Amino acid sequence: MRKIVTNLTTWVLLAILAGILLGHFAPETAVRMEPLGKYFINVVKLFINPLIFLTITLGISGMGDLRKVGKVGAKALIYFEVVTTFALLVGILVAHFIQPGRGVDAQTGGVDISKYMQGAALFTWWNFLKANTTLQVLLVSIVLGMLLSHYEGRARIVSSLTYISKYVFKALHWVMLAAPIGAFGGMAFTIGKYGIKTLLPLAKLMLAVYCTMAVFIFLVLWLILRYYRVSILRYLNFIKEELLIVLGTSSSEAALPALMEKLEQMGCSKSVVGLVIPAGYSFNLDGTTIYLSMATIFLAQVYGVDLSFAQVMTIIGVLMVTSKGAAGVTGSGFVVLASTLSAVHVIPIEGLALLLGVDRFMSEARAITNFIGNGVAAIFLANNEGEFDREKMEVAFSTEVYEYEEL
Repeated sequence: MRKIVTNLTTWVLLAILAGILLGHFAPETAVRMEPLGKYFINVVKLFINPLIFLTITLGISGMGDLRKVGKVGAKALIYFEVVTTFALLVGILVAHFIQPGRGVDAQTGGVDISKYMQGAALFTWWNFLKANTTLQVLLVSIVLGMLLSHYEGRARIVSSLTYISKYVFKALHWVMLAAPIGAFGGMAFTIGKYGIKTLLPLAKLMLAVYCTMAVFIFLVLWLILRYYRVSILRYLNFIKEELLIVLGTSSSEAALPALMEKLEQMGCSKSVVGLVIPAGYSFNLDGTTIYLSMATIFLAQVYGVDLSFAQVMTIIGVLMVTSKGAAGVTGSGFVVLASTLSAVHVIPIEGLALLLGVDRFMSEARAITNFIGNGVAAIFLANNEGEFDREKMEVAFSTEVYEYEEL
């Protein structure tokens, strides 16, 4: 009984349920809970760049063979491209056969989507790199780690960074104790503002998206982990606290630092985790890719646009590029979708307004799938590089509760 009461998972789950009830029965009050979720995410985001800096710098400086850094990076990019392209194809195929857009009323109700169209017009890779501080910190950390590996007096610097890292993670543990509050605020705001009734007109699309992502996780990602004899169910159980936080806040950022620590705890080397997770946050967006592909085909079906094979190939090609920048753009899903529709020129961009009401409800599925997929990428690449400790994995998986209170 004590384990249930002190388990963070229990409290986050109760907070999510409480947020749903408040949002449904007292929507005006629930909407005012938005700062709880927003501030929690903002506080956690403060830890992301310092932890990336410390993890990558320490990992690379102790790696020895710098050619291995380049090899891991190259393999990670290849992995990201292959898996996200497969996710893209899965989304298009499912949407083609299920046809969630057939019979949906195309009236948009005069919803303003101009800001998303402007965002799509302003999107460039240079702007993406300038806005994405995670990638900037990643590059700086790699360079510093490489310089430290050749510096004779690096022992003192490494010792200091290790000491700092220990206390940054300890501070993060204290912050994560407030996860139930953040999850409550995020879920209450979502239900209170948009209401469960807004799901009904587009229920078929939502169901198709959620089912497709579930199939992707339990089939595609299962096969990837199975190659190295890692159980996806045990892995998901191991990160269940983080998954509930992502569910409650609709943001994978809220649990990104904790995921990095848990991957190290389960046997992935610091250097692989440090390289793969930050890069994957921008380039390995499995859930976002599935959603974007399905949403594009959905809008084509709503407007009765019969896409030719060449047009479908164009959509795939555009999404393969634009989806990689989704994490660095405000209102990323709509901005990337707007840029895709603009490039194809056959689907009315005004159709974005149809998705505004349900996008928030599908963002949980996107964030969770992205989150799980990045962890799987790190585990796969760590195994592939011989940088995975199976004994640590067994110890981690056999631990019933991840104690945040052990400080």
